[in-house]
Amino acid sequence: MKVDIQRIEDGEESVVLRYKELTPKINRIIGILKDEEDKLWGRNDAGSVSVSLEAIYYVESVDDKIFAYTKEDVIRLEGSLNSFISEVRGDTFFRCSKSMIINVNKVSALKSLSSNRIDATMENGEHIMISRRYASDFRRLLRGYK
Repeated sequence: MKVDIQRIEDGEESVVLRYKELTPKINRIIGILKDEEDKLWGRNDAGSVSVSLEAIYYVESVDDKIFAYTKEDVIRLEGSLNSFISEVRGDTFFRCSKSMIINVNKVSALKSLSSNRIDATMENGEHIMISRRYASDFRRLLRGYK
């Protein structure tokens, strides 16, 4: 991709984006330009769609592909769980196992289990297991520490 950046002294700032195909990368650039940084672009059965970060319940890795689960939809995202967690800022999303990241704001109930695991019930009724490897970090997050 060729990038042409020019500084101007006066006049209106403008951005021209030329593309052959509307890819998730191009959609992310468009989102940033439109101040939609809290949205991600992915694909579902209908094609390319945007999803608000606050609508995501959890993100799961299945067969080296990542999927964002919302109340109504499953959206295939580009990248990996590590790239997702580094893209989103703050304490909203938490890595709860090797293959899953949860939205802490969508947790409605917690239950401590044996072997230092935590059962997180999401607002949509799904149960997500927080593995013992991540449980102590999750408890620290809930207490307000990082």
